[in-house]
Amino acid sequence: MGWLQDERGLEKRAANYVPLTPLSHLRRAAKVFPKKTALVYQDKETTYADYHTRVTRMASALVGMGVKPGDVVATLLPNIPAQVEAHFAVPATGAVLNTINIRLDVATVAYIFDHGEAKVVLVDTQFMDLAEAAIDAMQGDAPKIIEVADAGAGFPATGRYPEYEEVLSTGDADFNWIMPEDEWESLALNYTSGTTGRPKGVVYHHRGAYLMTMGTVISWRMTLNPKFLAIVPLFHCNGWNHSWMMPVLGGTVVCCRDITPNAIYDAIADHGVTHFGGAPIVLNLIVNAPEDSRRPFDHTVEVFTAGAPPAAATLAAIEKLGFNVTQVYGLTETYGHVTECLWDGDWDTMAPDEKASIKAQQGVAFPMMEDITVVSSDMTQIPQDGQATGEIVMRGNSVMKGYLKNPEATEEAFAGGYFHSGDIALQHPNSYIQIADRAKDIIISGGENVSSVEVEGILMHHPAVSLCAVVAKPDDKWGEVPCAFVELKDGAEVTDKELIAFARERLAGFKTPKMVVFQELPKTSTGKIQKFELRTQAKEMA
Repeated sequence: MGWLQDERGLEKRAANYVPLTPLSHLRRAAKVFPKKTALVYQDKETTYADYHTRVTRMASALVGMGVKPGDVVATLLPNIPAQVEAHFAVPATGAVLNTINIRLDVATVAYIFDHGEAKVVLVDTQFMDLAEAAIDAMQGDAPKIIEVADAGAGFPATGRYPEYEEVLSTGDADFNWIMPEDEWESLALNYTSGTTGRPKGVVYHHRGAYLMTMGTVISWRMTLNPKFLAIVPLFHCNGWNHSWMMPVLGGTVVCCRDITPNAIYDAIADHGVTHFGGAPIVLNLIVNAPEDSRRPFDHTVEVFTAGAPPAAATLAAIEKLGFNVTQVYGLTETYGHVTECLWDGDWDTMAPDEKASIKAQQGVAFPMMEDITVVSSDMTQIPQDGQATGEIVMRGNSVMKGYLKNPEATEEAFAGGYFHSGDIALQHPNSYIQIADRAKDIIISGGENVSSVEVEGILMHHPAVSLCAVVAKPDDKWGEVPCAFVELKDGAEVTDKELIAFARERLAGFKTPKMVVFQELPKTSTGKIQKFELRTQAKEMA
């Protein structure tokens, strides 16, 4: 053993051990890249020096409003600068950031406010009605509202609440950020429907987010000063952690409030965007964009796509337009993407269709992950023959701490020393993973998780419905949409439009069935609905 038996004086200390946190990235960038452009939105550019100052003032202002370490600060914001700034300002107070999906219904937002116990919520004026209705429906103490106006987008301040810029101006530019004493401290809280109707609160730690930002740089082959277009909503896995990552490289975040082909092509042409992420629906927007919106550019744009496997035809079409697409895969519980279809140069000589088929695979683990593989029900490795299927499981630094206030679900998710994704996949001989099906009948529509159980529960409340089952129907625009198969009560009558309207009143738009089919549902001898038959019917109808 030699000298290793005597490590006196070799303990951790301030000079040689600092808890990992993405907050460090912006503090460094303010010194290293002070004049570089950090944020772009509409006609305004913000340097790293100003970005750091604004974040510092906002953190100070939040502390002045009573926010303490361990508290939760929520947001209901699209991808605008305030949402990016909140990713640093909130944890700089020692608090936990909870970015809430702006597409959710009132009852779900109210549940998240209650369950997360938000002390403050930043609300875009466009979504003020949603926030106010959710607060009215809460059981516990209501959060304080800070209104984020966006007059340039047509949403001037209502004047009912303190406005973001006013609040920020009250903060101290010399405020000392409250850095984590332990990298395991909670950084963010993200809610996901998972496989049930009730959202689960996924808790991230500083260490996982820091390592996600470093692993992504490697996997995306990034160099200094990239121009990143923020398409992935920052309420989805904190935008896959990309806003936390950009200061590492002195990169520019180009904010995108509304995702349209024009907005994407304009950002590439006007700001030289080099990277963005998005669900397959974004790829479809680009491929199907009118000719007059396709402004020319002379560089290759690197794209991460996730949320649902993109069609090979879509991949083949978009690459002809100047985009290089890499398929990635992950979950809210893994901070976003944790596998990538890492390209092998030996595949360059393949036919375009063969290349596109490979690019539709979910691939192999990112560098910050320890192991991602596919196992059978007894946790043994499946044959890597491209045919056998099992569940994707993973372990590594970018895996959640667990589910807030739900130790039972946490233990179940971590059984056997791995996180269980619930996704069914096969593995090719080269170990590349390819999703074969979604467990528990989750529908992924435009990158949003839709629980079939939740939608079925709503439809069953209609007085004419006896039985129903909801499955995914393939859709050219959204990837998948909910399709409801319904058995009516004897003598009852209702139209498909009436049922869809009934559901829309109670669910977010993306969860609402886009088609209703009236028929007797196929069942096993024990009365269990055979959803696999309904999925086949839905595919045929598509």
